[in-house]
Amino acid sequence: MAATTNEPQVKKAFDQRASNDEVEAIEREHWRGILRDIVRDWRLYLMFLPLLLFLILWKYLPISSMIIAFKYYLPTDGVYGSVFTGLSNYQTLLSTGAFWSAFRNTFILSFYGLCFGFPFPIILALFFSEIKNRIVLSVVQVLTYLPKFISTVVMVSIVAMLIRAGGVSSPGPIGSLLQSWFGWSDLINDPKAFRAIYTISGIWQTGGYSSIVYFAAILAISPTNYEAARIDGANKMQQLRYVTIPGMAGTLVIMLILNIGQLLTIGYEKVYLLQTYGTDTYETSEIVATYVIHGFMTAQQGVGTAADMFNSLLSMVLVLGSNKIAKKVSNTSLF
Repeated sequence: MAATTNEPQVKKAFDQRASNDEVEAIEREHWRGILRDIVRDWRLYLMFLPLLLFLILWKYLPISSMIIAFKYYLPTDGVYGSVFTGLSNYQTLLSTGAFWSAFRNTFILSFYGLCFGFPFPIILALFFSEIKNRIVLSVVQVLTYLPKFISTVVMVSIVAMLIRAGGVSSPGPIGSLLQSWFGWSDLINDPKAFRAIYTISGIWQTGGYSSIVYFAAILAISPTNYEAARIDGANKMQQLRYVTIPGMAGTLVIMLILNIGQLLTIGYEKVYLLQTYGTDTYETSEIVATYVIHGFMTAQQGVGTAADMFNSLLSMVLVLGSNKIAKKVSNTSLF
């Protein structure tokens, strides 16, 4: 009777052990397969090694220095030897009007870039798709892509010379036109004009290059969809509405999520250089990135690092939030 009672338990234990052995065997085979792939494709992994080292040395190791945001940093003591102060740097940061002004300027500049800079490459790609002559298309595309390959320093110098010739009070070509038409003068030093200058120059520099993604999405749409729309009597605008836009919707959503994630991550380079030319524009040109630089220049490394971390955390929240909303609305997301 006892043997009969213990038989189900013994069978269950045996099945459990067999199941564990199978899992271990599958796992061992999995890692053996990975090892075989590495041995077979060792040249590819060798080529990947410099990129991996770059990511570790320049992207991940510097993250450890963010601990400065919680310390009273002194160069003589170093990052890890400085005194730990908790959240005092954040208290100083959040009670400083200069930071909130820089935060507001960062958001406004990014919002302008999203409102005006995001649609421009889409419209440009739609125009490219309507050019049937291959030579004309190639020439136009090259001309619109070129500004992207101009360094930021040169681009800012060109913008400054167009507005104010030679860095002196005399206006440049565009400055002369604006002065004769509207009476505007010395725009490079006008705080109210800074945001327009930044946004327009950004569209000019990156609009053509950014259109590559959207143009590729348009080319991926099957021509039979357009033929069916023409048979149904659809004109160009109707084909655009019912064929082109839905066909590139996935790309639009992904790029919109990426752009929203970059709302608070404006690079310091162009803003800092434009500030050099327009010395009276700090009211509207000071952003979080330049605020961090000025914090380090004035020996406030802890507050500057706290500002950068605060900005990065908000950017992460924006990416996660926009990705979740996009997943619910359109079933398209980054992850």
